[in-house]
Amino acid sequence: MKRTTNNEQLTTKLIVALDTGDIKLAEQLIDKLAAVVKIFKVGSQLFTATGPEVLQLIQQKGSGAFLDLKFHDIPNTVSHAVEAACRYNPLMLSVHTLGGSQMLQAAVEARNQTDANTKILGVTILTSLDKGQLEEIGLSASVNEEVLCLAQMAKALGLEGVIASPQEIGLLRSSVGEEFIIVTPGIRLGGPMQDDQRRTMQAKEAVLAGADYLVVGRPITQAPDPLAAAEKIIDEITSA
Repeated sequence: MKRTTNNEQLTTKLIVALDTGDIKLAEQLIDKLAAVVKIFKVGSQLFTATGPEVLQLIQQKGSGAFLDLKFHDIPNTVSHAVEAACRYNPLMLSVHTLGGSQMLQAAVEARNQTDANTKILGVTILTSLDKGQLEEIGLSASVNEEVLCLAQMAKALGLEGVIASPQEIGLLRSSVGEEFIIVTPGIRLGGPMQDDQRRTMQAKEAVLAGADYLVVGRPITQAPDPLAAAEKIIDEITSA
């Protein structure tokens, strides 16, 4: 099934994460930023609080939605969840690669049975995890080894891309090629920032390393002037 995409949305590199459960705050951010931001990320907090209403708000402003629900369940459940999500035609939809090959294949097949233009992206290793935490859950390989293995599996099964920390971009790009999408969270403005992201990088560095899309949340949404913060990151991206 051939899919068309919104070129303006797909050529932008900045994705702003609407990490809130307040639909009014989300709408205010969309209104402030839609002139320069063409993709907004909707995670489990906001989608659980508002349902598809927030996706409609984003699309009404001419932007696309990255529905970051990180589906991770048995293949049949994920298949039905992907089919349901694709009714709203998000630009991107995330699933957990740790769900295994049958689950990932079910997600791709479910999307292919719809008319959605949605790209399926696989979450590799969360940016909040490091080597010590991987060992706590029984994963003995290094972060890089785990991310690379999961990304290669995702590509082989027909996913369009993966979500990985900026520190793995170079490794992934050399392995999966130029066409495979790499979306990276953990992007920060200059200076230290205290939060739960561990494997981070600044925007220009991430672009130079080979990232296709940069997910930025709190450095923009909690800034005194969100539009100015977004424009600053866009300038960094452009300069790269």
